[in-house]
Amino acid sequence: MSGTITTGNAPRLLLEGLESIFGSEYAEREMLWKRVFEDKSSSKAYEVLAQVEGFGLASEKTEGQEVQFDTRRQGFVPKFIATTIAKGYVVTEEAQEDDLYSQAQRDAMSLARSMRVTEETVSFNILNRAFDAAYTMPGGDGKSLIAVDHQLGPTNTGTYSNAAAVAAAFSEAALEDMLIQIDRAEDARGLPISLTPELLVGASENRYEFERVMGSVLQNDTANNAVNASKSLSAVRNGWITTPYLIGDAWFIKTDSMDGLCSFNRVPLSFGQDNSFTTGNLRYKARQRYSKGWADPRGLYGNAGS
Repeated sequence: MSGTITTGNAPRLLLEGLESIFGSEYAEREMLWKRVFEDKSSSKAYEVLAQVEGFGLASEKTEGQEVQFDTRRQGFVPKFIATTIAKGYVVTEEAQEDDLYSQAQRDAMSLARSMRVTEETVSFNILNRAFDAAYTMPGGDGKSLIAVDHQLGPTNTGTYSNAAAVAAAFSEAALEDMLIQIDRAEDARGLPISLTPELLVGASENRYEFERVMGSVLQNDTANNAVNASKSLSAVRNGWITTPYLIGDAWFIKTDSMDGLCSFNRVPLSFGQDNSFTTGNLRYKARQRYSKGWADPRGLYGNAGS
């Protein structure tokens, strides 16, 4: 049987005298995807969100004339389809009987870690592919998550950008440019809206530069006796994170836009085991169902890096 653990997989576990067993257990990282995605529950095979535009600018009313009436229309309807994620392992009856170190039970912790790392990988791959035109959201506007030409809405067919105008490695100046871009965000009708930058996100390689820029009271790497405006204004409300699940030097700012990056939990992580009567094999499995993606691209702004 594929994936079956037999006495031959780790013969030293059958002998006394091992001082320790290493390689399958490590300290766990914080599940950072929950700081980037809205964590929602789901009770259906898929969830659909609908963009509904507001009204446009009001107009001057001439005395004695009727007020101008407006209407609204439905726009994009992004669809989140639940995916089943599962993994398991099988231990022969003999391997379990002869294992002097209860490794089969410890493997359950390794299985749990595999499921957690998988969810982090699935989540942050959405950001890794954020600039790739081949990856779009079902029912969305047909654009990648980060794009220069997202359509505003069904009535106003103009475009907006959640991508930095100039791709550049993270710096104080590049951060300020993106914060200004976020401050100029518009709704589906092209009216200014208020977006709060909530979290700066990048790969592990950005960790120290993030701290130098975000933590400096004065401007970073200059002789200027000037304040670090981003810090003094608390321009990014919840600071920054870096993660090894992101690759390259692209960096992002998560905003408080409703229904930006979303994760729908259809079936929570569960574990099970059973025995095969005829073989005596013990089978262990972990399983969960979820969907991840985005509804409103204004929930994330990105710079592709240098």
